[in-house]
Amino acid sequence: MSRRRAFTAAALGALATPLLAQPSATAPQVQVQLGGVMGSRALLVINGQPQMLAVGGAAGGVRLLALQGDTAQVEVGGRSLTLRVGGSPVALVGGAPAPATASREIVLTAGPGGHFMAGGAINGQAVNFMVDTGATTIAMSQSEASRLGLDLRNGQRGLSGTANGTVPVVMITLGRVRLGEVEVANVQAVVMPAQMPYILLGNSFLSRFQMRRENDVMRLALRP
Repeated sequence: MSRRRAFTAAALGALATPLLAQPSATAPQVQVQLGGVMGSRALLVINGQPQMLAVGGAAGGVRLLALQGDTAQVEVGGRSLTLRVGGSPVALVGGAPAPATASREIVLTAGPGGHFMAGGAINGQAVNFMVDTGATTIAMSQSEASRLGLDLRNGQRGLSGTANGTVPVVMITLGRVRLGEVEVANVQAVVMPAQMPYILLGNSFLSRFQMRRENDVMRLALRP
């Protein structure tokens, strides 16, 4: 993964945050996620706050020990952890991993402009999503599909109306789509020729969930 691509939507401060078990009153919880890598520095999101650290630097009880490709080794409470760009947040209580609830609910917080943006994965590869409740399916650019190694040869070709007019698209099925700690299989998507700064997360994914919004917070609960 290139350094540019390793810089994910976490840089915008709008991340998918899975629900975590509440820590005890005497054991402080630290939640950390690797949002991106820029040269010799890492963007760590610590308790929801982005921190750009060089190797050896520390913030919020987290020290950056090493960087390699799209992974970072950090120390929290005397424990060494390996984080990966696009991976889910890791929560620790008193230096030990926090017990997590069943991974059936995703909590999103609105970013600048009121958009819900989050890092996730398609077929195990990190991507940037923006929730679009008006989109029928997941939508991505041709270049993003190529980066993900998606095979379009057997896709169904068609036309789609956009703000810029009618464009040719390829309809495919994605094997695995993950947001936060929740992953679903066999999700419909369209690949478009236009460049897009993120992947639109449409209703082919969202319809698998019960969606509830409260001000700037969106909750997605996986349907039984």
